[in-house]
Amino acid sequence: MAMAGFALDDRQRLDWLRLIRSESIGPRTFRTLVNRFGGAAGALDALPELGRQAGRTLRLCTIAEAEREFEALRRRGAHLIALGEAAYPVPLQAIDSAPPLIAIEGEPAVLSRPCVALVGSRNASAAGLKFTATLARELGEAGFVVVSGLARGIDTSAHQASLESGTIAVLAGGLDQVYPPQNISLLDRIRPRGAALSEMPLGWVPRGRDFPRRNRLVSGLALGTVVVEAARKSGSLITARFANEQGRQVFAVPGSPLDPRAEGGNHLIREGAILCAETAHVVDVLAPMLRQGDLFGPVPFLAREGGEPPARQEALWDELDLPEVLPAPKLELESEFPRRQDVVADVPHRLLLDLIGSAPIAMDDLVRASGRPAREVSRILLELELEGVVQRHAGGALSRSG
Repeated sequence: MAMAGFALDDRQRLDWLRLIRSESIGPRTFRTLVNRFGGAAGALDALPELGRQAGRTLRLCTIAEAEREFEALRRRGAHLIALGEAAYPVPLQAIDSAPPLIAIEGEPAVLSRPCVALVGSRNASAAGLKFTATLARELGEAGFVVVSGLARGIDTSAHQASLESGTIAVLAGGLDQVYPPQNISLLDRIRPRGAALSEMPLGWVPRGRDFPRRNRLVSGLALGTVVVEAARKSGSLITARFANEQGRQVFAVPGSPLDPRAEGGNHLIREGAILCAETAHVVDVLAPMLRQGDLFGPVPFLAREGGEPPARQEALWDELDLPEVLPAPKLELESEFPRRQDVVADVPHRLLLDLIGSAPIAMDDLVRASGRPAREVSRILLELELEGVVQRHAGGALSRSG
């Protein structure tokens, strides 16, 4: 839980922002320095000499740069929340690499409600999208906020289905750098009852390594993470790994062994994740935890301005070489689901084929998921069926052949 009465004044908040925006300073280095030098101001004074001792010239964020970021956030109606302040999400501040500052845009109250993360493939099947929407909607009805990463596919479906009940979109870049760009309008719909959250500065265009950083926040905000569809090597499995390391519940939706998008979820179940075939499988596990109230164990606050640094390591930054900091490993990102370009070259045909998995799916669901006219979908499905790419089942449902 948050420290009673803990709040930064304007000067401290500026110092915190300058420190975390300085070169080679990640969350763990930040905490180490603040603990060692009694606050962010002392750490900033000490950084030039620490850099020289490490054989480097470190670039510090200037007062002017930090003030410009504050002003830009203010113009957007966004604000920065510091680790340990009352508005900082309790589950997130319990993780080992909690961001010292998070930028929030939208409805702040949503951050205090219990959350469940829904993640999965960007190139999801229509069945996966439909199940995600049902899960997100019913979790919202059960009182949970849905958290996801605003990516295409499963993330988008999760956010769309939980707009009314509340959803949190965690961005890999700055609040003004939405990826993918086609979800800018979705984020506009999220803000009135939900929130956008980022640890990155405004103007920051997300790079490959920023997505695993985002993933640890997605899992860190939630009591549990549900993986709906994921390839064996995917960003969704990185999120599940973070959830497990953070002491959170991990759920996985089972799928056909013939569908590559089910490999990740099936692997998680084999490794001990909780099988999720309906919303009750999630709610039945998490609801008793809410009633008990002891969800995360001890919270890693900063010393003086927070508490002692945690022992576990989730190194995702090239940080200043201090004894308490480890180098950052490289993590694999989610790869695209392989397209059948050798079989289908036309874009509408590829779109529909990517939505069809080994589990039979009704044509009405394919029409909704594809956004194409029903007559066009019917014609393309017939062509794919004649080519032997898809097969039709009783009742008209379709699945991939072989």
